[in-house]
Amino acid sequence: MKILKALLSMLVIVLLVVTALFVDFTYKTFSAKPRSMDVDAIVVLVGGKGRVEEGVRLFREGRAKWLFLVGVDPSVRKSDLYRQRPGDPPPERVLLEKASRNTLENALYGRDLLQAHGVRTVLLITSRYHLKRATLLLRNALPPQVAIYPHPVDSANIRQNWWYHVGTFRLLFSEFYKYCLFRGFFLFAPGELRPLAP
Repeated sequence: MKILKALLSMLVIVLLVVTALFVDFTYKTFSAKPRSMDVDAIVVLVGGKGRVEEGVRLFREGRAKWLFLVGVDPSVRKSDLYRQRPGDPPPERVLLEKASRNTLENALYGRDLLQAHGVRTVLLITSRYHLKRATLLLRNALPPQVAIYPHPVDSANIRQNWWYHVGTFRLLFSEFYKYCLFRGFFLFAPGELRPLAP
């Protein structure tokens, strides 16, 4: 009986901790603000509605020297995503990465692009619900001296009063779960994604 009570107490404690961490995760997810600042490169993790459009808009405003579109479908051409207009930066400054297929690969292939072009400051654009995990992965793939500024894009499939909407709750909890897995991994292997020093 004592063992059963101890197990139930442990379960309650674990549930309370998970709940507190999840609420903190959602609070930080919704409190993230878009940034309009000058950086070396804008990195857009392609795949969600509005991400590319936001990246192109900021690039056209002259917020960055480079625009990297990461995770682009191989059949997509640059002209499908960026058409130069009078006064716009040249398309040679827009690079498409077409090999990555998930957020981990986005971080690894994105890291290679950034390092190849000597980038030191990054504006990272992705959907709001995806921002914390994407930032965590890119942060752990890049050298510590590279600054990353997260820039969320809102989408219709996530609502701020998430406790009323099953779809939003599932999406947020799925991201929370994946975020916690990677966060735990990096506690034990903090430099695993960074390239070896030459």
